Amino acid sequence: MNWRTAEWSSAMLPNHVDSTVVTVGTFDGVHLGHLDVLARLAARAKETGHASVLLTFDPHPLELLKPTAAPLLLTTRDEKLAVIATTGIDYVVVLPFTRELADHSAEQFVDLLLRDRFRMAELLIGHDHGFGRGRAGDVETLRLLGADRGFAVDVVAPVETSDGQPVSSTRIRRAVIAGDLETAESALGRMYSVSGTVVAGEARGRALGFPTINVLPESERKLLPPDGVYAVYVETPRGSFGGMLNLGGRPTFGDERRTIEAHLFGASGDFYGCVVQVGFVARLRDTKRFDSVADLMAQLAADEQGARRALTLLAESGKLKGSMHFPPSTP
Repeated sequence: MNWRTAEWSSAMLPNHVDSTVVTVGTFDGVHLGHLDVLARLAARAKETGHASVLLTFDPHPLELLKPTAAPLLLTTRDEKLAVIATTGIDYVVVLPFTRELADHSAEQFVDLLLRDRFRMAELLIGHDHGFGRGRAGDVETLRLLGADRGFAVDVVAPVETSDGQPVSSTRIRRAVIAGDLETAESALGRMYSVSGTVVAGEARGRALGFPTINVLPESERKLLPPDGVYAVYVETPRGSFGGMLNLGGRPTFGDERRTIEAHLFGASGDFYGCVVQVGFVARLRDTKRFDSVADLMAQLAADEQGARRALTLLAESGKLKGSMHFPPSTP
């Protein structure tokens, strides 16, 4: 796959690319609706001989235009690019969202960027799309511009949930905030996850018999589910592991800092500096303060069994694309 990413300052296509079919958007979450757009984009490019190009933004436009209303992210930049890389798109361009870009009218965005810089012959957009100053570049405006400038505009209908509602980043965000992992997964087409770097912790888990990895997310703007204990599926450079995770503080030890700590079943050695992806499989319980370390250890043993049950169901569901290290519990 001839897949590329580029920054605004160097976002030039190779000379041999003389025409493209383009889509534009934030694509936060890269959910089933987004994936439908990208599948259609790749298919249209193959059909016409154009190169397929996705233009997306970093940071999220609302972080610049209306910071108090900017949503937390379903996918960080790297998480988003990792999903897009599986779709068969030829080129991905990450446009730094600046005041200059925000001030472009719809006409300027189309003429200076899409047509001049990215050699657009066709534009494919979602039904609710808008770009340019004040999001003036809506579907009708773009169709008028296309008729005047000579490029085709194809509008993709929404993908709907089982209850007939359009799949959207907003609905997924609400589900994650509510801890509704099943709804989030059904709209994403994959389990909700967080990627980050393994950093040093305080080794409390090791002393309790449950050594953990401490995961620092790529961005502080990453949306996380409610605090609690979860069954998780963790992808690491050494393979994928089932495990259990504490998200939040450690009230038994008087530590209220919000951290992500995962115990990986069957893992050994340290993972410091590794980038891992933690998929949330099932919520097991709330975080709570225990009267003694012995009580905490008894609960951790129960959590392990709950996590193993959830992971067994996951393994039996056929949803996993690869294998998972998931040894039986120690008697």
